[in-house]
Amino acid sequence: MRPNPVDCCIIVFAKAPIPGKVKTRLLPYMSAQTSALLHEKLVLHCLKTAVESGVGHVELWCSPSTGYNFFTQCEKMFPIKLYSQVEGNLGERMAHAFKEALKRTPLVLLMGTDCPALSHHDLKEAKETLNRGIPVVISPAEDGGYVLIGLREYEERLFEGISWGTESVLEETRERIKILGWRWRELPRRWDVDRPEDVERLRMEGFGHLLPF
Repeated sequence: MRPNPVDCCIIVFAKAPIPGKVKTRLLPYMSAQTSALLHEKLVLHCLKTAVESGVGHVELWCSPSTGYNFFTQCEKMFPIKLYSQVEGNLGERMAHAFKEALKRTPLVLLMGTDCPALSHHDLKEAKETLNRGIPVVISPAEDGGYVLIGLREYEERLFEGISWGTESVLEETRERIKILGWRWRELPRRWDVDRPEDVERLRMEGFGHLLPF
């Protein structure tokens, strides 16, 4: 008999859309203001996907804090709750978010906002994977990282000593999971919007409405 589904939380990690602070690898392909607008559109698309998936309640974890008008507008547009990310590297910030969310919810998925191709189906499959008792679920990224990770329990070591922002993130994370002796499942590989060629890919793969021009 399959286990009954349990409650799940989707954490969305997002930076404030400050020109010159987001999507910096797209400069000078586009202006700082245009790249910030693209970032806003990606955040809104991600929140829409998360909310409409019906997988669980959605939390927007904001960097550097919730005190930006854009985040306030997000809270008005979607049934979400805002939290501030802690200071530290990406691993430290993710670990803290998982630690806090898992106190409230049995299953937690964490996703960034750079992957518009992440779908309702992906989120549902990730939740179902955890619900079957598998401790970790990951959606790999084409660049060697990952666009989503889900956990059933908190383990700080999953996020320690990882070379964040490099092509070895996924492989290093696999090694951490092996050391813990946990099972894991990987979903289909997805792509991020980070480079100029990724912006053109938005148009080619049906996400032209996200383009800020």
